[in-house]
Amino acid sequence: MSERNLEQLIYKLRDTHALTLGEYETLIAHRTPDAAGLLAAFALVQKQQIYGNDVYIRGLIEVSNICRNDCLYCGIRKSNVNCDRYRLTKEDILECCAEGYALGFRTFVMQGGEDGSFSDAFLTGLLGEIKNRYPDCAVTLSLGERSMDSYRKLREAGADRYLLRHETADPEHYARLHPANLSWDNRMQCLRNLRELGFQVGCGFMVGSPYQTDAMLAKDLKFVETFKPDMCGIGPFIPHKDTPFREHPAGSVDLTCYLLSILRLIHPPVLLPATTALGTLAENGREKGILSGANVVMPNLSPASVRRKYMLYNNKLSDGAESAQALDSLKKRMESIGCTVAVARGDIIK
Repeated sequence: MSERNLEQLIYKLRDTHALTLGEYETLIAHRTPDAAGLLAAFALVQKQQIYGNDVYIRGLIEVSNICRNDCLYCGIRKSNVNCDRYRLTKEDILECCAEGYALGFRTFVMQGGEDGSFSDAFLTGLLGEIKNRYPDCAVTLSLGERSMDSYRKLREAGADRYLLRHETADPEHYARLHPANLSWDNRMQCLRNLRELGFQVGCGFMVGSPYQTDAMLAKDLKFVETFKPDMCGIGPFIPHKDTPFREHPAGSVDLTCYLLSILRLIHPPVLLPATTALGTLAENGREKGILSGANVVMPNLSPASVRRKYMLYNNKLSDGAESAQALDSLKKRMESIGCTVAVARGDIIK
């Protein structure tokens, strides 16, 4: 494809926020440095028109690495006998929130494996306590697939947002990444249920996961275009040494940033994280993500004693600039690229 034709596709995306499935695939397959630069420039304009130069911070609390599922790519999969398991108590989580609030965080993200001990009763009680203590804060949950009734109880207890990566918009690809007991249809139904209940909903996918093709990534982009999530978390696939995909190469930082720019143009108000995986693969990966259109970072508020146990993939960052306690360092890094860390709930602006 000529550079001019590729440029025309990018202008079309900027102006209409939509492409055909084939056009998305073409945009990915014929990626060039010039195309990446143009997409990023347009993405930054769109982001600045809505959010200015603000970057929202979220305090990430990794509440448990115990999981009932056996996803083939994940380091905390059920069958990984080398995983040193832990589960935070209610008191542990509340201490994380107290520290985070003092540091300036106004959104707490509770993320974990699908741990059956986090019952509706436990979570609703915890949510009530957090909302009582910090009424000006948003609470985001990322605890996997649950029933409609469970999601309803969590919403009524005060949960504002829910992150559930769809992982891939291609059912056959989903089946190659997950054991047979997990269903792509159920995953998508969970996302629809969350939206129906009034959550701000986040989806997302891995870039460079095993068996992934450009056509599959195009389906992911089309799904985002039609579903219009409030948040979308994407990051490069990184293998874990104790999974069946241990030898699979990591995904590309550059392709991830390219897709971040496309996502910003597809749905300009979307909240886009510069993920930990970007920072794990490249020292300046977080900054690259922000300069490609991302506007959220999630420093780690988890207790230092457990951070290295929540190892979804090899060498996952949890300390240094990834730590919530290093917020001053993060602020300086964001200022170095012309951005400001915003102390706010950071809701989507539509």
